[in-house]
Amino acid sequence: MADLTTRTDGAATGTGDRSRPRGVLPALCATQITSWGIVYYAFPVLNPQITADTGWSPGVTMAAFSLALVVSGLAGIRVGRIIDDRGPRTIMTAGSAAGTLSMVIVALAPNLPVFFCGWILAGLAMAATFYPPAFAAVTRWWAPDHVRALTVVTLAGGLASTVFAPLTATLADHLTWRTTYLVLAVILAAVTIPAHALALRAPWPPAPEAPGDMGGTPRTVVRSRPFLMLAVAFTLSAFAMYAVVVTLVPLLLERGYTTSQAAWALGLGAPARPSAGPSTPRSPTTPVRPPARWPSSRSVA
Repeated sequence: MADLTTRTDGAATGTGDRSRPRGVLPALCATQITSWGIVYYAFPVLNPQITADTGWSPGVTMAAFSLALVVSGLAGIRVGRIIDDRGPRTIMTAGSAAGTLSMVIVALAPNLPVFFCGWILAGLAMAATFYPPAFAAVTRWWAPDHVRALTVVTLAGGLASTVFAPLTATLADHLTWRTTYLVLAVILAAVTIPAHALALRAPWPPAPEAPGDMGGTPRTVVRSRPFLMLAVAFTLSAFAMYAVVVTLVPLLLERGYTTSQAAWALGLGAPARPSAGPSTPRSPTTPVRPPARWPSSRSVA
């Protein structure tokens, strides 16, 4: 397999004319850790403080967070089409800016309608910055030898809770939940906006031709029984996984553990999390069209 970081005339090259920009993998690893850690994993840690401080029901705040996931799934279809046509740089940079703004809105929300608006915007940011757009970028730049690159990004993203759940708890021990979110928003902006803007500048190669043995059009595939069964399986798996993530901290707090201890328990569960990434890898020699147009199974959890 080709070296992921080898450069030739300013960019590493793979099969044909597909350039592999040197900074993409480190940048996406950093941004996946930061984006997941702040936009997603900070909420389970901070939600008990949010409800205690505001008097809002945990069910209502969880509904706002769940709405973000629904918005992410719906927006992911359009985001995928944009990436397919134009590349990931603009959409992922804009998503980072939207994620930063959403965390500021959540932090400053004086009431539930504004809180919900912040999470709706966060859902758009998730669609533009989480695994699906990152996988589309890596697959297009590295195809057909993309399995190793996908694995690197997936494992890096799996460390998001390990890094940011304890960090969020530490900040919350010394700051209010609102100030904690503002600090995290600054970190999100400082890491992800320049990384996406500067590292994803390589020319966007054309999509590879679909294999001749596809067995149908995308429309017929999504209506087929195997696809529907796979979608149901992914949905149920994601539901179980994310239900554990968002309820673990409150459960441990009820059992007498501190917020920091509960956050560490959440963070140490990260090594098992990369299952949300690419599933059974295809052979590196098998041509595949980047799955940019497909919504993430995570979004329906």
